[in-house]
Amino acid sequence: MSGGLPRRITKETQRLMTEPVPGIKAVPDEHNARYFHVIVNGPSDSPFEGGTYKLELFLPEDYPMAPPKVRFMTKIYHPNIDKLGRICLDILKDKWSPALQIRTVLLSIQALLSAPNPDDPLANDVAEQWKVNEEQAIETAKTWTRLYAKAT
Repeated sequence: MSGGLPRRITKETQRLMTEPVPGIKAVPDEHNARYFHVIVNGPSDSPFEGGTYKLELFLPEDYPMAPPKVRFMTKIYHPNIDKLGRICLDILKDKWSPALQIRTVLLSIQALLSAPNPDDPLANDVAEQWKVNEEQAIETAKTWTRLYAKAT
């Protein structure tokens, strides 16, 4: 860890390494300890089951006063995640609190995969499909999981 890193980030990183979140792997970049390479396994009993999703997580200079920046690098068909991988999640925006941690954010993203919320969409077309024909939307999500999120 770099010497200039706030103690809080160092402690959170150490905890992520020693007590990993089940189904999630977050590893700091070797050149930038504020940047994490994240792998989230698609939760069981969700259209994303069996998928391995790559995300990037970046801690801004004013973290923990500001939320981390997180986005999906793996293509995903989800009403709360847009084509650019941005995530619509309240704790990454207006519901952020310095009491929250990286692991809280990762657990919330994992929960979002288990329970898509088409009523608070970021990808309006996907949300519309989810509302109009949920069965078809779930099939599309499963297809995208097979196509884009296969473990390598």
